[in-house]
Amino acid sequence: MPAESHATETAVDSTSEDAPLLEVKNLRTEFRTRSGRVVASNDVSFTLDRGETMGLVGESGAGKSVTARSILQLIESPGEITGGQVLFKGEDLLERTEAEMGPIRGKEIALIPQDPMSSLNPVLTVGKQIVETVRRHQDVSGAAARERAVEAMRDVGIPDAEERVDDYPHQFSGGMRQRVLLAIGLSCQPDLIIADEPTTALDVTTQAKILDLINDLQETKGMGVLMITHNLGVVAQTCDHVGVMYAGNLVETAPLETLFDAPRHPYTRALIDSIPKVDVSYDELPSPEGSMPDLGELPAGCNFAPRCPYATDECRTAGDPTLEAVGGSPSSAACIRADELDLRESATPALAGTGRDTVDRSGDPLFEVRNLRKYFNAGGGVLGGVTLSRDDGLLPQVERQQVKAVDGISFDIYPGETVGLVGESGCGKSTVARTALHLMSPTSGEVYFDGQPLHELDGSAVRSLRTEMQMIFQDPQNSLNPRKTVGQIIGRAVEKADVAHGAEKRQRVRELLERVGLSGDAAERYPHEFSGGQQQRVAIAHALAAEPRLIVCDEPVSALDVSVQAQILNLLNDIQAERSIAYLFISHNIGVVRHSCDRVAVMYLGKIAEFGTVAEVFSPPFHPYTESLLSAVPHADPRQVTDRILLEGSVPSAIDPPSGCRFQTRCPRKAGAVCETDVPELEAVADGSGHHISCHLSVEEMSERRSFVEPQGRLD
Repeated sequence: MPAESHATETAVDSTSEDAPLLEVKNLRTEFRTRSGRVVASNDVSFTLDRGETMGLVGESGAGKSVTARSILQLIESPGEITGGQVLFKGEDLLERTEAEMGPIRGKEIALIPQDPMSSLNPVLTVGKQIVETVRRHQDVSGAAARERAVEAMRDVGIPDAEERVDDYPHQFSGGMRQRVLLAIGLSCQPDLIIADEPTTALDVTTQAKILDLINDLQETKGMGVLMITHNLGVVAQTCDHVGVMYAGNLVETAPLETLFDAPRHPYTRALIDSIPKVDVSYDELPSPEGSMPDLGELPAGCNFAPRCPYATDECRTAGDPTLEAVGGSPSSAACIRADELDLRESATPALAGTGRDTVDRSGDPLFEVRNLRKYFNAGGGVLGGVTLSRDDGLLPQVERQQVKAVDGISFDIYPGETVGLVGESGCGKSTVARTALHLMSPTSGEVYFDGQPLHELDGSAVRSLRTEMQMIFQDPQNSLNPRKTVGQIIGRAVEKADVAHGAEKRQRVRELLERVGLSGDAAERYPHEFSGGQQQRVAIAHALAAEPRLIVCDEPVSALDVSVQAQILNLLNDIQAERSIAYLFISHNIGVVRHSCDRVAVMYLGKIAEFGTVAEVFSPPFHPYTESLLSAVPHADPRQVTDRILLEGSVPSAIDPPSGCRFQTRCPRKAGAVCETDVPELEAVADGSGHHISCHLSVEEMSERRSFVEPQGRLD
């Protein structure tokens, strides 16, 4: 029962500096479902000291976020915390009432959620939202709270904080919105930050900045950090020790370097292997077989046994093992074979190979884009974005500002080829895809599909070709009709393309589902009954229904676990090999592009900065922007030397892009005044080369860094 001795306004007393900052003991959280109770956090125990960062890692559904929210008593019905203790500074938070938890949340423990757009109030300025947090927990005036808000924004690296404090969330980029959430969390100088997937949907450069920022703040302010993530590459760069969760249980805990050098649970080994190495070519990306079990239908033995390459009959029948110390090691593992298994080496070396097959470009391209432009009017309404200008005392002239989202893009794709479009959020990648497919009308430029000029065809003619050009979106949950069964969704696409009808259509739907790794019986289920990875498989089946020759993949794996991501990428590669389908693959993760594409176009602020084969783009010479993207790719090795190039600021406005080279305002290798005045041409690195770079630096100057497809140094 909650203790009645606490005053509503009291915070936790720091009674013992020797006690851990946070100690979780046998925490158990259950959810009531129609089929019974399921345990989402099953007797979880760990400690976190002051000034320490602990990672809690695992695939979606492992119980990470439930555990984190249970610490703050943020579990809502039908969920319920049914057991355990959460000792914060030696006092059990689970004994506090809801009113008594108020002073703790925000002031002493801050939660940084994953999605800033759903967490920030769109009708309030970011300053008001920070001020609201400060005044709720501190007895200060409005002016003092505003000053604290500006200080917090400066602390997290938001430029021009004094001016931007009055901006609204939509006026910030994704990375800057994440910084705003950090500023809110830090505004009351908490002792503990719980960061729940703070970088999942961010591009690699922004992710690197946020991770470095959290590390710096943790070191300077001495706070504890609980980092929730499904990416062990993130863990390797931020944490002191790690807890690995699977199906509601902690299955391994260990100091960071011990975990990576000598994991003790097969699931940990599988997660480490799931992160593709930039300097390795794969015939198939490594990924653990199967998926997380349904918490309502757990196996009779170890929960991981159905996916474990080391499982024995005893593993499958003797119940789920508990977390126990492993002899001669600082690790603990929930595995009956932990003492005998040697998991120091990767279990998947056979997957490394020669990489992708060579594409035949001797014929005509299937898809060709020439000098494509897409401008949007700035502002809404009739007068949106309209400005008045005077020239030499003449009458004012009316000008309409335009967002130059895509500004002169050219590339081609051959049958069976994958061309990647990569760059930070806001660089114009998705606009290129939608405009090239004529889902939006281009401002100018030419687009050819199999020799036919899409830019000259009327709407009906373009629509008739669209069955041969399909699209897979980033978020399958929003692209699949929730009121239709999967069979109805895919079946309609089959019918519209006139591929099959009636019984033949139903058989075709089953075949498509089975081809993407789902059961044919899944046709009777609705989208919400599938996991995120399964929903993306349904979206792929839907795209294949019309038997297309080109598929545009718009961030198809950015929101998925690393292991599920590998499964989807392998599936796309297998389908391409079978049918010689061409892909335009859009991603902000250049590490994913390395293993999925034949050629890569690196975009910055509506233009292509570099274009070439994967081997050319990942090896010198580098455009400075490409170099920074490659340096920020996370790696699953805490000992590896990381020479990151962190770009200052964010992508400039496409309404008023910088003069000269568009990258010159952030370029760490600026050549001089020429960068501010002259627009560099996209030129071949050498005569006859397909490798093109748009930069004023010489080839020699762009070749100083070694290749990113060769092994890098390690700290031993």
